[in-house]
Amino acid sequence: MTRTGVGRRAACAWMVAGLSGASGLARAQAVATPRILVGFPAGGSVDVSARRVAEAWRGRLAEMVIVEQRVGAGGRLAITALKDAPPDGGTLLMSPSSMFTIYPHVYRKLAYKPDSDAIAVSPIANATCGFGVGPMVPASVKTLADFVAWAKAHPEQSAYATPAAGAMPHFLGDQFKRAAGITLTHVPYRGAAPGLQDLMGGQIASGCFILGDFLPHLPGGRLRILGVTDHERSRFAPEVPTFAEQGFKGIIGVETYGLFLPPKTPAAIVDKMSDLVRVALREKQVVEGLAKLGFEPLAMAPADYARRLAAERVQWGPIVQASGFSSDD
Repeated sequence: MTRTGVGRRAACAWMVAGLSGASGLARAQAVATPRILVGFPAGGSVDVSARRVAEAWRGRLAEMVIVEQRVGAGGRLAITALKDAPPDGGTLLMSPSSMFTIYPHVYRKLAYKPDSDAIAVSPIANATCGFGVGPMVPASVKTLADFVAWAKAHPEQSAYATPAAGAMPHFLGDQFKRAAGITLTHVPYRGAAPGLQDLMGGQIASGCFILGDFLPHLPGGRLRILGVTDHERSRFAPEVPTFAEQGFKGIIGVETYGLFLPPKTPAAIVDKMSDLVRVALREKQVVEGLAKLGFEPLAMAPADYARRLAAERVQWGPIVQASGFSSDD
């Protein structure tokens, strides 16, 4: 579609306000079609979240906001692409927080600096994790204590699936294993879908995934969630107690899905994008779309989000170290 001069000016008007200096103004006016980079495949929770925001921003931020896949290296390629993008507000990244809080402790050769190669704009949602079992585990197992007893009686079958090695569910499962004193072999998959298929098919006993990954499969009765990893129960599965309620008080893991800008992006652009996140989260279709993923909407000021990420980076360091897992990849 041909974009008119008026359209281009409208697409960039949001960035002009508050910018001072000819260079900042020139950079702002150069952006006609903003893009949101996603480091994970189309149809996944990160991609769907980005598309909800892009839809809400069309007509506000620009005539068109595109979502662009940069899949590879467990989402790290997208961060590298963001790092090298112009700091003009035309390129953003939608990413789970673990890329900035857990990955620095996992990968010995990380190609980006988590505290300086991306500017935190705002989270859009919180996502808790859940630990569940499938038909390999008897129906009598209804709590984490029940599962611990079963695992001690069946150590050769005691294993848990996760969407990837080095992801938050991996380390939550490892914490549970060590706290419970059980054998629980980690089996990483390439994403949640194949792991959940094997869990429902009885090929693996248990799994730790983002809660929203479990939700579509619960009505069939082949999966049971035994615990969630937030400080309180989730409204999406209110009958499921937290790990803390069941005696595992240190097992807390809540992923934020958030937006980031390239380093050296002017503060006026960062603040405006943060404001636009709040606007998007007032849209009914965005809130409903996030709810389908089991996500709780959340917006924060850029400085507050950066502080939260820094605190979580400190929190996850000893947890990853205790697991003994690291990667040269």
